[in-house]
Amino acid sequence: MGEPHTIGVQVRFADTDAQGHINNTSYSAYAEVGRLEMLRTMGEHVSNMILASLTIDFRRQVSFLDTVRVDSWVRKVGNSSFELAQGIYANDQLAADVSSVIVSFDYASQKSRALAPDMREALARYILPAGR
Repeated sequence: MGEPHTIGVQVRFADTDAQGHINNTSYSAYAEVGRLEMLRTMGEHVSNMILASLTIDFRRQVSFLDTVRVDSWVRKVGNSSFELAQGIYANDQLAADVSSVIVSFDYASQKSRALAPDMREALARYILPAGR
C-alpha cells in the first residue's frame, strides 16, 4: 500500500459557468484526467479498460483561479474490474468525491476479461489504506 496517484489539473475558462464557478460537468473531465494518467503508469493494459460506472459527490464550489488536483486510489480489485476512489481538491480542500468502476474488456468479444497479473500488481501500489 502506498500513496495516491496525484496530478494537477489546469482549469480552463471554458470549464466555468455564468457565475465563474467550475461547471459540474468539468468534474468528470478532471476525474478522467486523474484516472487515465494513473492507468498510463501501469503500461499497455490501459487500452483494454472501459469505464463502467462514475459517481460524483460534490462537496464545495470551485472557482476559475483555484489550484486543482486529483488524488486517485484503488478501493477494491475484483476478478475483471476495480473500483477507484478519487478526490478532487481545490486549494487543498476537498471539492468532490468520485467513485468509478473500470473493467478489463475484450473489445473483439465485447465481454469483460480477467485482470492480468501484472495489472493486479500495478494496482496494488495504489490500494486505499484502511480507514481512509
